[in-house]
Amino acid sequence: MKILVINCGSSSLKFQLIDSESEQVICKGLCERIGIDGSRIVYTPEGKDKITVETPMPDHNKAIELVIEALTNKENGVVASLDEIGAVGHRIVHGGEKFTESVVINDEVIKAIEDVSDLAPLHNPANLIGIKACMNAMPGVPMVAVFDTAFHQTMPENAYLYGLHYSYYEKYGIRRYGFHGTSHSYVSKRAAEILGKDIKDLKLIVCHLGNGASVSAVKGGKCIDTSMGLTPLEGLIMGTRTGDIDPSVVEFIMKKENLSVAEVNNILNKKSGVFGLSNELSSDFRDLEDGYLSGNEGAKRAVDTFAYRVVKYIGAYTAAMGGVDAICFTAGVGENSGFTRKIIIDGLGFIGASLNEEANTVRGKEEIISNPDSKVTLMVVPTNEELAIARDTYALCK
Repeated sequence: MKILVINCGSSSLKFQLIDSESEQVICKGLCERIGIDGSRIVYTPEGKDKITVETPMPDHNKAIELVIEALTNKENGVVASLDEIGAVGHRIVHGGEKFTESVVINDEVIKAIEDVSDLAPLHNPANLIGIKACMNAMPGVPMVAVFDTAFHQTMPENAYLYGLHYSYYEKYGIRRYGFHGTSHSYVSKRAAEILGKDIKDLKLIVCHLGNGASVSAVKGGKCIDTSMGLTPLEGLIMGTRTGDIDPSVVEFIMKKENLSVAEVNNILNKKSGVFGLSNELSSDFRDLEDGYLSGNEGAKRAVDTFAYRVVKYIGAYTAAMGGVDAICFTAGVGENSGFTRKIIIDGLGFIGASLNEEANTVRGKEEIISNPDSKVTLMVVPTNEELAIARDTYALCK
């Protein structure tokens, strides 16, 4: 079965077509700047050069049309007709407490996603637009929702509750939900396979480190805690997000700078993190690494503070699980920056972590980067959220 994987953002749409039997990527692409001037579709069929077409894309319906045109194009397409696509898997950012696993989409599921859209106002509405656009374009083709929050729904109450009056949880569902769940799930399972052990016997910490970053504690194959919270703003310092701060900072800045809640929220989400700490040098860790090595104080401050937060979470989650067998690094920074990994691992001597410097030069490949005498296994495990979505979709639709 060929599975189309769709990941809709507010102004973008990523897609991949995957063969469920071979798990081979048949093609992949991206629709950019939807609803904005300069929109384009970038499309790469397997074994062929990247194709870029600049064309007006007023909405996601038009973006889906362009995706279908690319897939079925006589010259560069990869399917003769849409009949070859057996199902569509959609990444959904927030599923609230209702969804603990992926589900086939029906009217009830759409309504439930709409009901928690206020918990992810930038993401869920875009995800829903993508679902409805695909339903219009491919009537009768089964659709599956795969939730970023689902993997974290195994957290115990003492991990997901905030120290707020309990009525706020009862009335509004204010609690820790966690995100990047599809990635954390895939990486933890793959790590167990690489180690040749049953995941039920392992205590794993997964560090999904990129422009968005989160850490999770996975005990016996189940998430028992994760760093992101009600929204993706909580937790680690990220590319442009603050991560953990004192909530009173919001009111303090509002008064000092005469700003609205929305304006401060924009600062916390888009002008903070390593971007803000580096005095706006960059939110890209590659630029920060270059700056660090050339002696830029802002870059050093940003990277060191980011790494310190990662070490703190690893320490906390080691305590929460009563030990750790392996620490997995994934996503853009985790997979590709041996420089940042080393700074983090240098802070993990207290758990007996010992880095193999030569192995740590790896980029984007599965690798054990700890020395044989290390008391905890250190691993690079590239994430593959699209494959995880395709697997869940196939399991529900085969």
